[in-house]
Amino acid sequence: MVIRGATTRLRRILPRFIRFGVVGGFGLLVDIAVVYGLRRHIGLYYAGLISYFIAASANWGLHRIWTFKGHRKGSALKQWLMFLAANSLGFAMNRGVFFAMAASFATVHRHPIIGIAAGTITGLFANFYLSHRVVFKVDHPR
Repeated sequence: MVIRGATTRLRRILPRFIRFGVVGGFGLLVDIAVVYGLRRHIGLYYAGLISYFIAASANWGLHRIWTFKGHRKGSALKQWLMFLAANSLGFAMNRGVFFAMAASFATVHRHPIIGIAAGTITGLFANFYLSHRVVFKVDHPR
């Protein structure tokens, strides 16, 4: 009975998690492009901070219209701010891994894509859970 309930919940949530991952892949590309575009002008760490917020904002917009379609309660501005706040744990995990790797490994400092990808994977599950439950408030019947 417990296994059947878990399987049913997984079937309901898996398509949304896959869409979340697709949007996250797009956000990863935005993140990488901004870091590579800005790092020579403002430094790797500032570029990494700016790129995260640009990518997170793009992700929020795509999640609003695709991943969590039908769960757009409230104003867009309020939801965007809630998305950034709720995903601050994922932000700390993501950029923490990125910055630690860039500071520790010359290869990552020269090729930030490695640290950006590792950070993205690190924050993925926290960001999905918080987006799913807190920002878009998806409730599943028990």
